[in-house]
Amino acid sequence: MRFESVGRSVGNAVLSRLGRAASRVSEETPLPVDVLEGEDEYLVVFDVPGVEPGDVQVGYVDGAVEVRLDRFRDPHPGFEMRYPGRALALDGRADLPDDADVDADAARAELTNGTLRVFLPKV
Repeated sequence: MRFESVGRSVGNAVLSRLGRAASRVSEETPLPVDVLEGEDEYLVVFDVPGVEPGDVQVGYVDGAVEVRLDRFRDPHPGFEMRYPGRALALDGRADLPDDADVDADAARAELTNGTLRVFLPKV
């Protein structure tokens, strides 16, 4: 094996491990979220880059909005994955104020340009 082949092999191994570590950190880091209160409803806003509507699960559990994203990587013909740093599964949670009384069954969600908005009407 030539010296440059060894260097390339070591570089590939380092990039691969670094990418896997970055992906794990992303998966363990909660999604950025804002909770806003209006007169008639709460608005919970998550940053959800690179997701399609079918990739998103939204629920309301014990006074909190919970989000699960399962992203998929599109194949890029002619390219090899060298640094897989983007997490494929992401989670987020937003606790509403303790005194919040909402109609979770009437909640609605919108996904636009990497932003998920969850509207929860007040009771």
